[in-house]
Amino acid sequence: METTFKQRANWLRTLGSTGLTVSAVAAGGGPIGSMPEMFGYDVPTEQAVDLVTKLLRSPVRVIDTSNGYSGGDSERRIGQGIARAGGLPADYLISTKTDAKDGDYSGKRVRQSIKESMERLGIDKLPLVYLHDPEYALDQGLDAPGGAVEVLVELQREGVIGALGVAGGDVKVMHQFLDLGVFDVLLNHNRWTLVDRSAGALFDRASAAGMGVVNAAYLGGGLLANPHGQRMYGYRPASDATVNAAVALEGLCRQWGTDLATAALQFSLRDPRIHMSVVGISKPQRIDPLLVSANTELPEEFWAAAEKLTPDASNWLDQVDP
Repeated sequence: METTFKQRANWLRTLGSTGLTVSAVAAGGGPIGSMPEMFGYDVPTEQAVDLVTKLLRSPVRVIDTSNGYSGGDSERRIGQGIARAGGLPADYLISTKTDAKDGDYSGKRVRQSIKESMERLGIDKLPLVYLHDPEYALDQGLDAPGGAVEVLVELQREGVIGALGVAGGDVKVMHQFLDLGVFDVLLNHNRWTLVDRSAGALFDRASAAGMGVVNAAYLGGGLLANPHGQRMYGYRPASDATVNAAVALEGLCRQWGTDLATAALQFSLRDPRIHMSVVGISKPQRIDPLLVSANTELPEEFWAAAEKLTPDASNWLDQVDP
């Protein structure tokens, strides 16, 4: 990095009981693959590969991706960036997720998903793999004998993957999969932010169990970066209460000489249960502002005022989940 980064306390930490070392902030791989249907903009291949090479040299030591992002383009571009950089640094972690294909989320499909990911990334062992979005495949027998979960456990025992995680949004479904007792890491998105606190009990449970806890999409998919843009939260239309709270919080941030995206990140970083916060990055020039935000601590008076602006109906998102 050209910009000097003053490493904050506990910037590098152990991810629960996994033994993996992660940075407090991880780069989300969705935009790296270019997902205009979700994020509203295109990311050219060269821009994405350049971003990856710069991330590998930055204090951000984790890129979180998925087999299914842009039909595998996220993993392909990350793999190209690793190759351009001369290989993956020894202290760098690439996490990925298994995904269904053409509606198939069988155990056989999971093995193929892992193989595809390793080939695209150019990595012969995946240190952290998540079962991705199980809420959309509950009819697939994910936890049945020979199903996706059992195959992932087998791959872990075979040494093909390291830590095993579950990643999704719907809090009730995440609880159901934690009941299986096989996962090392929980990733939940959009449910622990400045405007939604519905993952509180879930994070309590995972933390008490010694799991790694990852808070993804702390910007709510973009609303907490720009509340005057699209009225979307969690990749779907936002409620009036959520939008109004975001706008009010933006005003509070101005009063305290900061910005809403910084406050959203600090809200996640200051939570002792959370080991890592994930944010999507699409351009190399976004890295330095992210690091500045990571080093911007806000006083308790700010947080007391912000808490008063949190919507009461904090679990509205899961009311429309499948």
